[in-house]
Amino acid sequence: MRIVFAGTPEFAVPTLRVLLASPHSVVGVYTQPDRPAGRGRKLRASPVKELAFEHGIPVEQPLTLKTAESQAALASYAPDLMVVVAYGLILPQTVLDLPCHGCVNVHASLLPRWRGAAPIQRAILAGDPETGVTLMRMEAGLDTGPMLAKITCPIAPEDSAADLHDRLAALGGDLLGTHLEALLHDDLRAETQDDSLATYAAKLDKAEAELYWTRPAAELLRQVHAFNPWPVAQSGFRGQVLRIWRATVVPGQGQPGTVLRAGRDGVDVACGQASLRLLEVQLPGGRRISAADFSNSQNPQGERLAAVAA
Repeated sequence: MRIVFAGTPEFAVPTLRVLLASPHSVVGVYTQPDRPAGRGRKLRASPVKELAFEHGIPVEQPLTLKTAESQAALASYAPDLMVVVAYGLILPQTVLDLPCHGCVNVHASLLPRWRGAAPIQRAILAGDPETGVTLMRMEAGLDTGPMLAKITCPIAPEDSAADLHDRLAALGGDLLGTHLEALLHDDLRAETQDDSLATYAAKLDKAEAELYWTRPAAELLRQVHAFNPWPVAQSGFRGQVLRIWRATVVPGQGQPGTVLRAGRDGVDVACGQASLRLLEVQLPGGRRISAADFSNSQNPQGERLAAVAA
C-alpha cells in the first residue's frame, strides 16, 4: 500500500516511525513550512520533516491544501491511505476523498472529549483522571469523524503536559501499528461519536498561564502541570515575572499570594484553599532553579506574589 503521512511536531514522530517500519511504502510526507525558532530566529524544520529526510522520503510543505495545485500534487502520490497526526492544516473534502482507503487521524484524547488543538493540556486543566488516543476516520468537521480504535492512559497527579505528551505520542504509534492491517483491509468497525458528549480543547493562550492566588491550590497546580512546557505558569514577584515549572499542594492558610515559608523543601504560597509549594522556578534571564536555591538567593518569606505587571 502507498501511504502519505501528514504531521508536524514531535508528537507525530512515533506514528511515522511505525509506518516506516511497516511493510507498506510511505511515499510522501506533508508537514508545516519551516518556522523561525530559538534566539537567532533561524528557520527550523519540523521533527517530522527531519525524520522524513533521514529516510529519503519526499517532503511537501504547502501553506494550504485548498488550491487545485496543492491537491494535484497530493494526487500525484496516488496514496491508498493518508495518515494525519497533529498536522496543523485543514483537509478539504477533495483531499479527504482522494485516498481509496480514506484519511485517518491519530488524536490525543478519548473522543468525543477534547476535540481540537490542545487536548492534552485541557484534560489536565479539567482534572480528568484519564485520557488516551483515538484513531478516527477523518471528515470535514473538527475531530468529528467515526472512531476506529482507542487506547486509554491514566493521568497521574504529578503528570505535566510534557510527561503526558510523550506517553500519548508513543501510544499513538502503537495504536496505529496494532490496527494498520485491519484498517487497510477495511476490517475495523467504525463507531459514530456522540456529539452531546463533545468538549472543545481550545488552543492555549499565554494569558491563561497567570496564577490567581485566590483560587484553590489544587486548581493552580493543574495550571502548573498543564502549561509545562508552554507557556509555563507564572506570577509576579518584585515587579518581575516568576515562572513556575513544578509545584505541589501542601497544607497552609494565609492571605492569598503570601509566601508562608521558604526553605530547602520549597516555597509555600497561600491560596484560596491550602497552599501551593513551588519546587522549581525561573526568573527573567535566568535558568530553571530549585525553589530551595531561589529561597537562598531571594529570601522571599513574608512577601506577596501578585498579578504580573502589564
